[in-house]
Amino acid sequence: MKITFRWYGSSDKITLDMIRQIPAVDGIVTAVYDVPPGDVWRFDSVAQLKEACKKAELSCEVIESVPVHEQIKLGGPLAKPYIENYKENLRILGQQGIKCVCYNFMPAFDWVRSDLNFAYPDGSHALAYKHDEILKIDPANQNMSLPGWDASYSKTELKALLNKYKAIDEEKLWKNLEVFLSEIIPVAAENGINMAIHPDDPPWSLFGLPRIITNASAVSRLLKLVDHPANGLTFCTGSFAAAKENNLLDIIKVATGRIHFVHLRNVKRENARDFYETAHLSKCGDIDMYAVLKELIDAGFDGYIRPDHGRMIWGEAKCGGYGLYDRALGASYIAGLVEAILKRRIIDNE
Repeated sequence: MKITFRWYGSSDKITLDMIRQIPAVDGIVTAVYDVPPGDVWRFDSVAQLKEACKKAELSCEVIESVPVHEQIKLGGPLAKPYIENYKENLRILGQQGIKCVCYNFMPAFDWVRSDLNFAYPDGSHALAYKHDEILKIDPANQNMSLPGWDASYSKTELKALLNKYKAIDEEKLWKNLEVFLSEIIPVAAENGINMAIHPDDPPWSLFGLPRIITNASAVSRLLKLVDHPANGLTFCTGSFAAAKENNLLDIIKVATGRIHFVHLRNVKRENARDFYETAHLSKCGDIDMYAVLKELIDAGFDGYIRPDHGRMIWGEAKCGGYGLYDRALGASYIAGLVEAILKRRIIDNE
């Protein structure tokens, strides 16, 4: 099992030299951030990322993410050139020794929160989601002010995109995902890459848009669309656990052998559709981190894992969820749990 850390490239205020000082971390998760979604990455851009990590004595084997262009999710003839570009990106990444690519298939919007600065009594801050606040937003008819959303579309462009999605229900989105996977999984496999889809965050439909990677049955369906070891899952505890009805251990069982990447973070649910993010420790939220890691290890998981969204602590100011300090604490906590689980197994087998 390799504990990794998200890094946003040379513009990231958190440097590789800082990350290398976290004792548990030996790898970097990153991407090329200056190329529009759907375009082909430059070979030398990936090479520069690899070289920077190598100089910091950190591995770079996971890319998060290679964005899926909206035309692919919408399907139809306009998807074809973007699928071909995606294949070329996988070939470039394979040549650079990348082993895992994380991606998502959420229409129009990525992760959604209502607050990037939820205040705890101890003075720390975290990401939070209030469903009633999200329901008040009509993205088609107002300027977006949604925390965490990259406003890469103008109001007119976004409205046009949302109109196109009116013709896409869950079944059509599933079909478009199947077409995409049927095309890219053979290329990924040929280039030594495992594809790891990230669950929808949160795992329910928003703004009238379908979301399909939401629970254990959805994961089972995903893995059967293209039944190949390279077609796998990014198991994100916080995304799945936002829905109270999801049992994380059941999802691990469904995806055993096909979990290629793990995001570990904790959440505290206030009701069926409200939650806020917490410190990684089990006692801080609704997720038993020990039980999750033990189930993963018992299932044979030996892939990449990273501490996901952390709180902003000790006066740190950065993009919500991606400060240094709390994620470093999370990495250390994960390493401690893994060591305890593995040593317990040795003792039990003696």
